[in-house]
Amino acid sequence: MTHIDIEHLEHFHGLPVHNPDPSSGRLPAADSVAWRLVCDYDEETGFAGLWEQFLETVDTTRVRALVIGPWWHDEYTPFAPVLELIVAHADRFPALRGLFLADVEGEECEISWLRMCDVTPVLEALPLLEEFGVRGCGQEGLALRPLRHRALKSLRFESGGLPGELVRAVAASELPALERLDLWFGSSWYGGDATVEDVRPVLAGGLFPRLRHLGLQNSEIQDEIAAAVGSAPVIAQLESLALSMGTLSDAGGEALLNGQPLNHLSLLDLRHHYLTEPMVERIRAACAPAVVEAGEAEEDYGDPDDEPERYVAVSE
Repeated sequence: MTHIDIEHLEHFHGLPVHNPDPSSGRLPAADSVAWRLVCDYDEETGFAGLWEQFLETVDTTRVRALVIGPWWHDEYTPFAPVLELIVAHADRFPALRGLFLADVEGEECEISWLRMCDVTPVLEALPLLEEFGVRGCGQEGLALRPLRHRALKSLRFESGGLPGELVRAVAASELPALERLDLWFGSSWYGGDATVEDVRPVLAGGLFPRLRHLGLQNSEIQDEIAAAVGSAPVIAQLESLALSMGTLSDAGGEALLNGQPLNHLSLLDLRHHYLTEPMVERIRAACAPAVVEAGEAEEDYGDPDDEPERYVAVSE
C-alpha cells in the first residue's frame, strides 16, 4: 500500500509560501508571498501572540494569500480560536484572495487528528476570497454550511474522512465563480461517510457553470464515483478530472470506458489505483489525446479467496 505523504505547500495562490521571521527585521513585500503562520513550540503566547505580532509587523492591507500551519503550542488544540481571530480581523485584509487552513504534515500531526471546526464563518467574513483550502477530518469537527459566495474560484477539502453533510453543503451552495473543486472523500474509519448521492447535484451540471476542474478523490467508493462520472453531464464542461488516490479498480475503469467520451479533457488523473495494466492502456487509448496520469497499480491485500483489501491514499 502506498500512503501519500502530505507535505507543506511551497506555492499557494500563485505565490511562494514564506515563513516570516519578524525578529530578523527583513521581511518581503506584503503582496509578494503567501504568508505561512506557524506557532513554534517555543511560542508561549500561542497562536494569539503570533497573530498579534503578524498584524503589527506586516502591512496586512496588501496581503494576498495566507496559509495557517501548526497553530498549537505544546499540545494539540482545536482550530476554532484561530478561525475566530481571522474572522475578527477580516477587515484588516482587504486584498486577501487566497486562504489555506491547516498546512500540516503528518510528522507534525496526522490529518485525522487535526481538530477542525465549521469553516463557514471565514468564507462569510471574506466575500472577495478567490481560493480556499482546508485540511482535516470530519470526526474532528470539520464542517461547512450552505452559503453564497460570489468570488470563490477554487474550493479544496483535503480529508482522510470527509463528512457527507459537508459535501451536501457544497452542493447546496451558490458559487457562481467556481472553477475548481477538489474533494478528498477519505475513509469511513475517520468520518468519511459521503456518498455518490451527496455529490450528485454537482455531477448533474449547471450548478457551477464556470467549473473546469473536478476532483472526486481519495475514496473507498471510487468505482461508484467512476460509474456516476461516466454519465454525468458536468463532465462535458470540464478541462481536467481527478479520480485519483482511491480504490479505483477495473470495474470503475470499465464504467469510464462505457460512459461518455473523455478525450476532450486535457488531463485525467488516476494515480494511486487498483487497475490492471491492460485496463490502463484501454483508458489511455480511449481518452487520447488527453493525458492520463496513472503510474503503477497499488497491491491488493487480504486472502486471495476473499474480497481484496484496498486502501485510500490518505486516511489517518
